[in-house]
Amino acid sequence: MADEKAPLLNYRLTLSRESINASSEIVGKDGRCCPQGKTPKKLGVIFGVVIPTFLSMFSVVGFLRIGFVVGQAGLYQSIVMFLVAYFIIIMTVLSVCAISTNGALAAGGAYYMISRALGPEFGGSIGIMFFFANVCGSAFYILGLVEAVTSAFAIPEDLEANQAGPYQVLPSGYWWHVLYGTVLLFLCLIVCLVGAHIYAKATFVIFIIVTTVLASVLISFFIVKPKGVILPIHSGVNATGQIGANYTRLRLRTLESNLWPDYTVDYTTGAMMSFTTVFAVMFNGCTGIMAGSNMSGDLKNPSYSIPRGTLAAVVITFITYNLMSLLAASSCERCLLQKDYSFLADINIWKPLVTIGIYSSTMSAAMSNLIGASRVLYALSKDSLFGGVLLAFARKTSLSGNPWASVLISWALAQVVLFSGKLNTIAGIVTISFLLVYAAVNLACLALEWASAPNFRPSFRLFTWHTCVLGILGCLVMMFMISAIYAFASIAFMLLLLLLIHYLCPTNNWGYISQALIFHQVRKYLLMLDVRKDHVKFWRPQLLLMVANPRSATGLITFINDLKKSGLFVLGHVQLGLLDGLPTDPLQNCYDSWLSLVDHLNIKAFVNLTLADSVRHGIQNLLFITGFGGMRPNTLVLGFYDDCTPEDLLEGKTNAHGEQRLSFPNLRRVKETKHLQAEEYVSVIADAIKMGKNVTLGRYFDHLNREEVVGSGHKCWARSRRTGPFVDVWPLNLLRPDNCGYVDTCSLFLLQLASVLHESRAWKQTRLRLFLCVEAGWSLQAEEEEKLRGMLKELRISAQVETVAWDQVVALHWQRKRENETGSRKPDEQVEKEVELIEEEEGMHKEQEEEEAVEDGVQRFPNNAAQLTDEYISAVNRLIRQHGAPPPVVRFLYLPRPPADTNRYQAYLQQLDLLCRDLGPTLLIHGITPVVTTQL
Repeated sequence: MADEKAPLLNYRLTLSRESINASSEIVGKDGRCCPQGKTPKKLGVIFGVVIPTFLSMFSVVGFLRIGFVVGQAGLYQSIVMFLVAYFIIIMTVLSVCAISTNGALAAGGAYYMISRALGPEFGGSIGIMFFFANVCGSAFYILGLVEAVTSAFAIPEDLEANQAGPYQVLPSGYWWHVLYGTVLLFLCLIVCLVGAHIYAKATFVIFIIVTTVLASVLISFFIVKPKGVILPIHSGVNATGQIGANYTRLRLRTLESNLWPDYTVDYTTGAMMSFTTVFAVMFNGCTGIMAGSNMSGDLKNPSYSIPRGTLAAVVITFITYNLMSLLAASSCERCLLQKDYSFLADINIWKPLVTIGIYSSTMSAAMSNLIGASRVLYALSKDSLFGGVLLAFARKTSLSGNPWASVLISWALAQVVLFSGKLNTIAGIVTISFLLVYAAVNLACLALEWASAPNFRPSFRLFTWHTCVLGILGCLVMMFMISAIYAFASIAFMLLLLLLIHYLCPTNNWGYISQALIFHQVRKYLLMLDVRKDHVKFWRPQLLLMVANPRSATGLITFINDLKKSGLFVLGHVQLGLLDGLPTDPLQNCYDSWLSLVDHLNIKAFVNLTLADSVRHGIQNLLFITGFGGMRPNTLVLGFYDDCTPEDLLEGKTNAHGEQRLSFPNLRRVKETKHLQAEEYVSVIADAIKMGKNVTLGRYFDHLNREEVVGSGHKCWARSRRTGPFVDVWPLNLLRPDNCGYVDTCSLFLLQLASVLHESRAWKQTRLRLFLCVEAGWSLQAEEEEKLRGMLKELRISAQVETVAWDQVVALHWQRKRENETGSRKPDEQVEKEVELIEEEEGMHKEQEEEEAVEDGVQRFPNNAAQLTDEYISAVNRLIRQHGAPPPVVRFLYLPRPPADTNRYQAYLQQLDLLCRDLGPTLLIHGITPVVTTQL
């Protein structure tokens, strides 16, 4: 037995390996797929994540803005700023680690995480924001490098060349600064064009330099003796006469003087500083956490490298920043910190060493942001979310897989940002952009956690939904604290991009987190939707529309969609056959066409198909099983059973994406027999009533011009209140003239449906016309009409009541009935007297019939013994048409119960056919559910 199972087991293992290899594609450099046998990605934890992240986080802020932060905010607020910033960063890093360890991570970093978690709309919009944030970040670091170069080597604008120092040889001014930035950015471009492997090697060399410089800075605070430092001439301190400040080495008195904030004017921009503006500059030292994630397409094992490398870099930089802040506050006067941002070079054991560190770290950070921006743009172009020539060009890569076109586009945009001129000017924009991206990453992780999808099981588990929420709130709060205008503008721009992508309707197979969240919430609320708590006040139509072939039923489908009043709408279909002998379920391939039909008609409906040996059994199955809990159909809708030749209304139509996917069988030809016989059709109606469902039959809805009804709304105000379009309601059971009551469950149900249709948006301009059938000269006519108007007022239904004299019509029924009973024809006077007697007799037996309708708790059909003639029914049909001026858009008629005797089903159907023949779009309605109330 084991030997027999061994080949099967080996075969399954082989298939498993093949499927794993197929789904986990080997991604080459920069996220490109490469076949097996070629060189895969090479970067590991240190070179791919730790070094890029550390250099991006510790650059301009570390060497050029520590003094600025401590000098303006004081040590206490500086530590608070770092705690707040790193709290946000840590929460985001936990989310990044969770997402990155939940599956294969390709090129694109944060964009790839967000798009695959939240779907293309959210992911694409955030991807563009992340791209611009990286572009601005690259320009930010270049401006910081320009500031360092010009402070050391440029001639101040207010000095002549012969007054400058021995090393100040470069000309100064706005355009010269732009030129220096352009040259430095071009050097970054050259490195990024060569490829990620050269960038990784360059960053390693820079990392060695920066760590050496950082060690020298920390040592200098302890070994360099106190001295005076000459402040930069361009710092604007000559007005006070102060040209120098003191470095005291580690002194308690110096520390005490730097504990509290002292916000002044920033000498580089001339703007007054505050907590939020200083935080905006400082936070740029924390925005490099995505540097490792951006290299995801070049990492050997992203799921392993990103969490470990990013957390290590974050911890190292946090300790370094706080240690440097403490040492600077303990050894430098406040004036030195506020007026000389390059003071670390002045107090170092060897001044050029700090300058080399600043140049190296800022160049590395600029390259990191530039290459990160190019990878995000390349990922966006591969996903084709926006299309267009620009993104098509961005897909171009070199033979080694480097997206050189994306690098060029990123470089060009960074060049544009350089024209801002000052580092602190764009700091707020860069910070807000990164905060928005970080908030989106936390949101993506939160959505995955809340969705409780079985496939979300990251190997990194040091996170909860609480950390995600805290990360989101922290990012949003700091965004609006830094600049409410920039924050609103960024969010508005992101939403605009989201709508643009949604409009373009990209097709992908990433999966949508929205679907998982909706499923999770719907399941929870369906369990809470208790049918035992249903109340008539909150009744709404929940409709199951049975469709034999949608090609001829589009008019009825769209009409019922208007009639649902935010209720459940299900399209049902029965395919004849049995699963016995079939290899697969034949219905699975049909769902695409039906769902495409829903998209094409722009309706809000579910689709439920079933396989059965007969249409009747199939409809029974659907009525039994359709829906969940309190969301089950309460009304069955059928097309009318007649001999009309169906018309194809879907010929040449396509779905919402322009594809020919509305593939339904051809319509029945003129002489072809129907799958459903007349007796079975009436049995379906009887079955639904037995199951406690309301029944509605729709006829002539292929003649309904809905666009004309909707378009008439623009002209409605110019029309008289007594002109159309009208919806006519006949609440009397016209096939039982011996039962003339208006107020019963069925007639109220009919009124409710007509009111529901009138309240729908497309039918707001229509007016309800309610017809009251009375006998001319009847003494109680005015009283009955007033009673009906009062009932409509209590039910809050606005309708135009019209009385219809039908003496001649109803006389045909009584005359023929008496003839059948006596076998002879009576004079007219005698007929009138007998009619009065019969009416009294019918009224006496009315209550008895209602009691007999329920016997031993089982509902059965009434006897319905009245003998109806074609002459009478044709007269009723003419009466309805005569009182339909102007012609209504649709008519609502009372549908009587099927007869108890199944032998009379054929006659019953013929009577319905005569009743509504040539009336235009008509609904025959039989309601058994109480649906109206006068209570508040």
